[in-house]
Amino acid sequence: MEILKTNALGRQYQMGTITVDALQGVDLTVQPGEFVAIMGPSGSGKSTLLHLLGGLDVPSEGEILLADTPMAHLNDDQLTILRRREVGFIFQFFNLLPTLTTSENIALPLMLDGKDLREYSQHIDHLLELVDLTDRRDHLPEQLSGGEQQRVAIARAFVNQPRIVLADEPTGNLDSRSGTVVLDLLQHACRELKTTVVMVTHDPHAASYADRVVFLKDGRLVRELPASDGNHDPQLILQVIGELEL
Repeated sequence: MEILKTNALGRQYQMGTITVDALQGVDLTVQPGEFVAIMGPSGSGKSTLLHLLGGLDVPSEGEILLADTPMAHLNDDQLTILRRREVGFIFQFFNLLPTLTTSENIALPLMLDGKDLREYSQHIDHLLELVDLTDRRDHLPEQLSGGEQQRVAIARAFVNQPRIVLADEPTGNLDSRSGTVVLDLLQHACRELKTTVVMVTHDPHAASYADRVVFLKDGRLVRELPASDGNHDPQLILQVIGELEL
């Protein structure tokens, strides 16, 4: 069973009297435990698609099914609970709370969901170990490097053991070394925790870590590189970008 599926997904925006088609007829299927990268130039609809998949925006047409549940059938409260419990988010700008420590930032989704943190102490310890931040557990965000802050954000995205994690340019604000650490971590977390990851990126190196790479152009899904035995070759991704004039 697919963990995520879109059927003829479309999103239009009004800019004055002009209708802009941000997405048009997107059919996308994601399998459980799969790592999918979405690529395309600025304005191609990548972030719009990610926001729709996470229930942060609603489509103008078509449907999204998360584990066979049509998201359009959920009311606002049900959608909020779905996002909190089934979907993890990783953003380009970390979005950590400055007054919370590393472990508290990781535990934030649990606190918002009214969970007893004492029951999750071993789970949080495991995530701290997974992102190699055990010795930074009591540090505030201002005491961490950018790469360390993004690793906190990754652990936070996985803390509720969601079905799917959505990552929007997770290496966009990092240097190449920190970016590689984050990508290794995302790939490892996907494998170890068996969580589906869908990542938007403009970076061929980042996309090479995914099992499958899909390409958007002018709001349409125009090409994909299917799963391979190992990482995709960034040069092949660059070749496709050139062929599609992205």
